[in-house]
Amino acid sequence: MARRSIPIEEKVEIQKEQVSKTKDRYEAELAKLEKLMRKRDELRSKELMDAFTNSERSFEELMRFLAGKEENDE
Repeated sequence: MARRSIPIEEKVEIQKEQVSKTKDRYEAELAKLEKLMRKRDELRSKELMDAFTNSERSFEELMRFLAGKEENDE
């Protein structure tokens, strides 16, 4: 049985199609990842704002704490 030889140009075109499909899948997955990360950051921001609102500390105390300059109560 004789084997059919595929010309190099045809192989190149086939590989280009494969790369294009793979790139499209990669970009779609990357978009999903970016969307999930934005959602996570939004939820964290909301959680942080809720904690700030419910805190008994003053704005200045919280800012000093976040800056790493909290004074000890001793």
